Amino acid sequence: MLIDYDLPLWRPPSEADSFILQATLGCSFNHCSFCSMYRTKAFAIRSLAAIQADIQAVASAYPGTRRVFLADGDALAAPTDHLLAILENLHAAFPWLERISSYALPANLLKKSVDELTRLWEAGLTLIYYGIETGSTDLLKRITKGATPEAMITGLTKAKQAGLKISATVILGLGGQTGWQEHIDATADLVNQVELDYLSTLQLMLDPTICQEFHRKFREPFREQDDHALLAEQVRLIERLNPPVPLVFRSNHASNALALAGTLPQDRERLLTQLQLALAGGVRLRPEWLRGY
Repeated sequence: MLIDYDLPLWRPPSEADSFILQATLGCSFNHCSFCSMYRTKAFAIRSLAAIQADIQAVASAYPGTRRVFLADGDALAAPTDHLLAILENLHAAFPWLERISSYALPANLLKKSVDELTRLWEAGLTLIYYGIETGSTDLLKRITKGATPEAMITGLTKAKQAGLKISATVILGLGGQTGWQEHIDATADLVNQVELDYLSTLQLMLDPTICQEFHRKFREPFREQDDHALLAEQVRLIERLNPPVPLVFRSNHASNALALAGTLPQDRERLLTQLQLALAGGVRLRPEWLRGY
């Protein structure tokens, strides 16, 4: 291994072939009750010297690198000038670089001005991955997301004004058996108010280490949705999505029972037909043992 990574290391599925560069370690928020990704890590912003050493190591072995993902979960928590220096080093080291991306927390987009985000975009940060999870005010409190729907709309609008592409995710099953309709309707309402480039669905999968923490946030016992109910959630979501600009929609994450791909609103009927066929038992769903994050 060229780099001595601080594990665990996570990245979006679409960054499988990217150079993963740890600009920060862990997550500065780290309180979401559904997420265990960085519970074993203390948040830290890595020094520019350490980051430069990683860049040079990869550049020596793979000078043709075209994509870089800034890890861990909260690279945009770093000061803007620090991030600009990283971006400058990346472009100097990789002459064929096409894309630099990063996760973005709601707090990241709220704390940085449109001018700062624009400077990052101009320096080469072109895509952010953003977890909406749900548009429900009540559910956002229960999952300890640290954001309101209004705050997310504000932050995502700022990112779009800066020129950034946005790949957002929502989590099916987050409302359980009693709150699923509110969850889906409020999520569709939020998505319909912002300009996203990509939207993906994940299915709720709780690590055993955080199950009790997650369940304690609900007034009544949380009852998980089965595959049939999750497909019904997907139907309701796609029926209600009316994005202000064409939106690339995917449910091909490994947690999903059924992989879907299309562009909304133009592929709405085709996607709904696929879902109805699956609900009728005409499509084989991904076995549970093959699902994961």
